[in-house]
Amino acid sequence: MSDAVGIRAATAADADAIDSVIRAAFAGTDFGHQGEAELVGMIDADGDTLVSLVAERDGAIVGHVLFSRMDVEADGAALSGAGLAPVSVVPGSQGQGIGDALIRAGLDALREQGVAIGFVLGHEAYYPRFGYSPDLATRFASPFAGPHFMAMMLDSDAAWPLGGRADYAPAFGRMG
Repeated sequence: MSDAVGIRAATAADADAIDSVIRAAFAGTDFGHQGEAELVGMIDADGDTLVSLVAERDGAIVGHVLFSRMDVEADGAALSGAGLAPVSVVPGSQGQGIGDALIRAGLDALREQGVAIGFVLGHEAYYPRFGYSPDLATRFASPFAGPHFMAMMLDSDAAWPLGGRADYAPAFGRMG
């Protein structure tokens, strides 16, 4: 068995494996494995997926990350935005940098697509390592506003907007 992990774009043929990875990664957590797996399916069905990547080791999918389209307004103008949710790694492969690699590859793909801003609702000690800032997120009205809501400009040289709003893809509003 190799330790090498490859990151690639997810395909329709990966759907069952991605579902299994999400359910395994979130089993027993406060997030609820059922909800996260359903959320990915709804986002995809709605056509709101911007980036979906899988991590493979020895031909098996061991991780997945999804970035979905967001409706963002900043300083009175539309701004292309993406929300990260969820990132999942099977329990036996957690703590090995796979989630980190998936997120970084996803952010690079968003930059290539010209997406201006990214948001995440997550652990405030984990996501700042990628450039996410709770301070930037406080400038945006959102139903998810709070200490776990973070944002980052995907062009690190871009000025921070003074204010606006950030709405996740409609699937998030349909979650239990």
